[in-house]
Amino acid sequence: QVQLEESGGGSVQAGGSLRLSCVASGISFRINAMGWYRQAPGKQRELVAGISTGGTTNYTDSVKGRFTISRDNAKKTGYLEMNSLKPEDTAVYYCNLRPNTLLYQSGDFGSWGQGTQVTVSS
Repeated sequence: QVQLEESGGGSVQAGGSLRLSCVASGISFRINAMGWYRQAPGKQRELVAGISTGGTTNYTDSVKGRFTISRDNAKKTGYLEMNSLKPEDTAVYYCNLRPNTLLYQSGDFGSWGQGTQVTVSS
């Protein structure tokens, strides 16, 4: 059974930092690309950052320079380091694993975690 478990969310003030983790089990982590998504109340889920199996990363414009995605295949864990947080970063953050070829395709592909809440106050 595939499980992705996110952790590291919380409440911080604007300008603060958080580090999200996503631990995978029941799936071959190293052969899957990983994405971090977020969904704010009343908004559609959006891809925040993605990292391919080869380590190539991409970010949505609003987080470039502030967020860093990484992965540790040996630990079957992915990370999202979030710095200089803004109130508009408030959302539930989800990790997702899917094939490389689908990393930047819209759609409910692959496996999802249960989400972790990030709240940034001004």
